[in-house]
Amino acid sequence: MATVVTAIGCSHGPQLKTPPEGWAERGRADRRNRSLEFQGKAYDFDTLRSLREDFSAQCTTEAMQANWDASQEAMDRLSRHVADADVDVLVIVSSDHKEIFGDELLPAFAIYWGDDVPHVPFTDAQLAAMAPGLADAARGDVPDEMIVRPCRPDLARHLIEQAGQAGFDVAASRSLPAGRYDNHGIPHGWGFIYQRILGEHSTVPFVPVFINTFYEPNPPTAARSYHFGRALGRALAAFPHDLRIGVVASGGLSHFVIDEDLDRDFLAALEADDENYLTTVDPALMRSGSSELRNWIAVAGIAAETSLAVDSTDYRPCYRTEAGTGNAMGFVTWSRTDD
Repeated sequence: MATVVTAIGCSHGPQLKTPPEGWAERGRADRRNRSLEFQGKAYDFDTLRSLREDFSAQCTTEAMQANWDASQEAMDRLSRHVADADVDVLVIVSSDHKEIFGDELLPAFAIYWGDDVPHVPFTDAQLAAMAPGLADAARGDVPDEMIVRPCRPDLARHLIEQAGQAGFDVAASRSLPAGRYDNHGIPHGWGFIYQRILGEHSTVPFVPVFINTFYEPNPPTAARSYHFGRALGRALAAFPHDLRIGVVASGGLSHFVIDEDLDRDFLAALEADDENYLTTVDPALMRSGSSELRNWIAVAGIAAETSLAVDSTDYRPCYRTEAGTGNAMGFVTWSRTDD
């Protein structure tokens, strides 16, 4: 039988792929944003600044460099953790930013069960069309030349079927839609894990699991996300092949307005395997980029079913403006409690 041997959670925000001297570009975009989500409400930059403490001390060259350095070290540790686990396959849970699924069909949960999937670099025209400060970061999500990533369609189909029996009508994709970039390629939430954690030329196969975290009207609740994860965990443990399986939560933590209270409470709940907290996170708090907490909640559900417990946590709130905008970075490892 298969064994889930490890799991990790890793943020994938642009500030992980852009050195601190480039963070100001996204800060300028924040200042123009009239819908900055924070604790269930949307604010323009000046109003948000008036409501919060002054984060200028967190935006100095020295402070931003320290956060960058610590985040890079944390991702190096995640890379070593996955390598040491010697996995045969990874199940990567992330959120599509309408890069693949759009308004024609927006599934709450989807699993790709194709044989492989292209990992496609951006064209110069696509990079030029991105919002200020995002093109440099986007290069960190893709290889220089297209790579066909192997998948595990047998495991993916098993997850789809078992999730259905558990009451989750998961969308099944055998061929990804062309998507925003017209290339049928895997989006950045999955691509970043290969580029930064596994290594661009990794041949470890994966199963892409999609959760609609961002978009109304059907993002799943915290409880639904957690119990979906538990259903996946039971299915993984029941897969009738001798596989060492790793699991990844890609995305988060709070952004594009950092909420340290939310992040620290959330990480504490992961460490304590606090099902009550993880199933009752207010959806008003999971807006904008903070919505990607749902990916972590699902992986926590998998961990609860497969004898995994958190054994390391790193947290770096990477501020880029005095109003507290930026991306809070989280890096977590789970290991088996019976090892």
